[in-house]
Amino acid sequence: MRYELYYWPSIQGRGEFIRLALEEAGAEYVDVARLSGRGRGVNALQHFLESHAVELPPFAPPFLKAGELVIGQTANILAYLGPRLGLVPKAEAGRLWAHQLQLTVTDFLVEIHDTHHPIAGSLYYRQQKTEARRRAKHFTRNRLPKFLEYFETVIDRNASGRGFMVGRSLTYVDLSMFQLIAGLRYAFPETMAKLEGEIPGLVALHDEVAARPNIAVYLASKRRIPFNQYGIFRHYPELEKP
Repeated sequence: MRYELYYWPSIQGRGEFIRLALEEAGAEYVDVARLSGRGRGVNALQHFLESHAVELPPFAPPFLKAGELVIGQTANILAYLGPRLGLVPKAEAGRLWAHQLQLTVTDFLVEIHDTHHPIAGSLYYRQQKTEARRRAKHFTRNRLPKFLEYFETVIDRNASGRGFMVGRSLTYVDLSMFQLIAGLRYAFPETMAKLEGEIPGLVALHDEVAARPNIAVYLASKRRIPFNQYGIFRHYPELEKP
């Protein structure tokens, strides 16, 4: 299977969680909007969204084309890819647990995004800066620790004792934990420096994922888009001020 990933070409965003799974598995895929040439790039993405020929159109990127299937929503895409890439347990209970955790990651990402865009995504950050500071203060004091403590508890209660989120081996949820820790370190470095002593399992998992051969190659390549001020994880120093 040669997968086609449709996502914005200049940000990691929600598409990065899918890229990490494809890269870890060594899957053959193309990041459509990052291709150059006629009929490619963002135009190809927009054309797909606007095409009346798509019977089951996705609402927005990311979406994945796998043969005749078009699958939208990050958690849904990973639920599809997991069994095919060997990144989820075979048992139904394990697959459902992984999907549940990924949906919780989705909830977390909404709250992370809203620290810099608490009013509307259509407004610039500077137009909602006052509200962003209030939102970020609540987030860093309450919501950020709550989510990370929950994910740390999941690792602690995994009966396998191997430091993974689900079962005895690496799943797409572990890759998502890596991305969360990396992104939060970029966006809220001071807050994370204070919290990381309380989440040793997540920190160790981040480091283990980063060192995996396929992921290490990906992180060092141009395929890995750097964090920037356009994605979900953005660093505004004023959002960590008391």
